[in-house]
Amino acid sequence: MNTAVLPDLGQPLLQRADLGGLALPNRVVMAPTTRARATGEGLVPTALHAAHYAERAGAGLIITEATWVSREAIGFVHVPGIYSEEQVAAWRRVTDVVHSLGGRIVLQLWHTGAASHPDHLGGRRPAGPSAINPHVRTFTPSGFQETVTPRAMTTADIAATVADFRAAAVHARLAGFDGVEVGALGSFLIAQFLNPRLNRRTDAYGGDRIGRRRLLLEIVDAVAEPWDEGCVGVRLGPYWTEGPRFRADEETLADYDSLVTELNEHPVTYLHLRGRDRGPSDLAPDVGAIARYRRQFHGPMIANNGFDRESANALIESGDADAVSFATHFIANPDLVTRFALGRSLAVGDRDTYYAGGADGYVDYPASSWRDGANTDTPGR
Repeated sequence: MNTAVLPDLGQPLLQRADLGGLALPNRVVMAPTTRARATGEGLVPTALHAAHYAERAGAGLIITEATWVSREAIGFVHVPGIYSEEQVAAWRRVTDVVHSLGGRIVLQLWHTGAASHPDHLGGRRPAGPSAINPHVRTFTPSGFQETVTPRAMTTADIAATVADFRAAAVHARLAGFDGVEVGALGSFLIAQFLNPRLNRRTDAYGGDRIGRRRLLLEIVDAVAEPWDEGCVGVRLGPYWTEGPRFRADEETLADYDSLVTELNEHPVTYLHLRGRDRGPSDLAPDVGAIARYRRQFHGPMIANNGFDRESANALIESGDADAVSFATHFIANPDLVTRFALGRSLAVGDRDTYYAGGADGYVDYPASSWRDGANTDTPGR
């Protein structure tokens, strides 16, 4: 018979932290997880969203699912936005309940750029840095489809996009968020501009690594404007590999070295870094991939990708990160912080329900009890 276990409060994960002025009661961060539950008209968050985030308010910080900054940003089904009054009001219900439970929550801002599809945009071609197909897949109302060759963004398009990000930050503040996170990873718009295989521009937004990072830096400065002392995070994925255009070679990593150093000169509260994917035989995350950028960024860092309780505690204790974010663990374990504290086993999520819509696999995972056994430290993201 299992017996109750005293909390192990000496874990680095359970220590308080100051994330650039945002006081966290612990260092267990909920990472953004796209769950496709905004199934109603207008891509408005629902009562399910409020329940989902409320159940996970014990996290030191919640970073929401990536959220559309405008209609032009859309590139995935049933993802909520932050560009309409209805969306702002609905998100306010989410932040109110999270705050009432003692939580902190920031909104991740998303634009898919050339990784979208005409089916998302009323038949219009998506726009990217250059007219080059990223050759990735996009999830449309009729299922996954291959991307198409986008049109190259004009300078007016770029200015409008920066303005959309700023407006989204204003709306996030009105909705009661504690800050925003700029999603600059994956195969999406900002990462496309950073990518020399997709960005062949010869104007101020291309040509070399300084030009390629201009869009991100302008967005960072723009979303910081509405906040007096607000939280502006940036999420990067230097090691992202997808299709023929996205690969983590030495040129790419050197570009990110330079970019991360430059972020020190901009109003970035924290850096949220997705580490290198593990191979099938790897037993632990690649800590060196995180440490590379820890040395270059002077502010707080959140590490992500493949950590469990043991490896996350070790990473924080080593000083290579200030907090660790978890995605798949939080999907199936709404009380993840409690499970870490008490050494309880972790539930495993049902992948068939990740994007299925409805309550199943979204708000029906139970909290643990004293009967649950020892934590198996199942790897996760």
